[in-house]
Amino acid sequence: MHIDPLPPLSLYVHLPWCVRKCPYCDFNSHAMRDTVPEARYVDALLSDLAADTALVGQRIVQTIFFGGGTPSLFHTESIARLLIGIRERVALADDAEITLEANPGTAELGRFRGLRQAGINRLSIGIQSFDDSKLQALGRIHGRAEALAAADAARTAGFGNFNLDLMYGLPQQDAEQALTDVATAIAQQPTHISAYQLTLEPNTPFYGAPPPLPDEQAIDAIHETVGKTLTAHGYQQYEVSAYACAGAECRHNRNYWEFGDYLGIGAGAHAKISRSAGVIRIAKARHPDAYLRDAGTGRVRAEERRLTPDDLIGEFMLNALRLHGGVSVELFAARTGLSVDRIERPRLAAQKKGLLTEDGITLRPTELGWRFLNDLIALFLPERR
Repeated sequence: MHIDPLPPLSLYVHLPWCVRKCPYCDFNSHAMRDTVPEARYVDALLSDLAADTALVGQRIVQTIFFGGGTPSLFHTESIARLLIGIRERVALADDAEITLEANPGTAELGRFRGLRQAGINRLSIGIQSFDDSKLQALGRIHGRAEALAAADAARTAGFGNFNLDLMYGLPQQDAEQALTDVATAIAQQPTHISAYQLTLEPNTPFYGAPPPLPDEQAIDAIHETVGKTLTAHGYQQYEVSAYACAGAECRHNRNYWEFGDYLGIGAGAHAKISRSAGVIRIAKARHPDAYLRDAGTGRVRAEERRLTPDDLIGEFMLNALRLHGGVSVELFAARTGLSVDRIERPRLAAQKKGLLTEDGITLRPTELGWRFLNDLIALFLPERR
């Protein structure tokens, strides 16, 4: 297995505004006040990227991901200007995967066609559910009709590669309702489906006032039903929550899970860059006002630190053990610069607990390890070691 000395390089672009913030969301997103300052924000993003190019030199960017927030709030002209500016500042692979997250409440055919013409070649549409009552409980701004229309618009606009995001374990949801959502999503013929369990994150309205969620036994049944149904229809699971048709895995997310490198521009965006002196992490100013003020200057970097060996081990395993096919021992050494001997104790502990299996080449969670993935990952985190 040949592994290049430097990991693949991606670019994450954060567009932080939403029509309104969902009660379960703990992302760095902000409800619109009046209008989004698109022109100023695009200028800030390009200034930010120009300042960051010194980190990567002539390395080629393989994927771009526009996340949020709700990136589809931005006009297609702004996205087009941004992509032109990105190409002027970094080398972009000819076959680069360029994904934009879209909310069905802000999606329509003309906008999707404009995004396609601007250079977006993959969409990730935040459906969450096709059930109006569940969408209302989640605080979404769209309904079933808009969700179906968004998927149809993606196909009609020429997106041969698009993802539908689903959630399960929704308020008062049973396995039959979750299966109906999955069947409806499959009928839209996406190339990729992400299926996440709704979790209650700190500092969200749902955490402070939890809705009535299914119990753990019901969640397990729903999870099993969702996975079996997607697999039976040709969607192969390659990560905990990700299912794809052949050749349609999300290259950008896969780069995260394989501990690749990425630049991050936008309010609250993070970067991870491998250098001769080690791996560094950078976090940008979280609030859009602070970001707009400081982008292009050193002040926009709210945090910059070099990862310690413990950090490298914990972060690598946190990501890589999510992959359904496991991770090669050789990749661990290449991405972290550490000897595999550094993880011998947690590896042996995980095997003793029946959570991990290996053949000398690949580390892979067992079926028990998949069920208790957090416990498996915790064995490799610094506080447990």
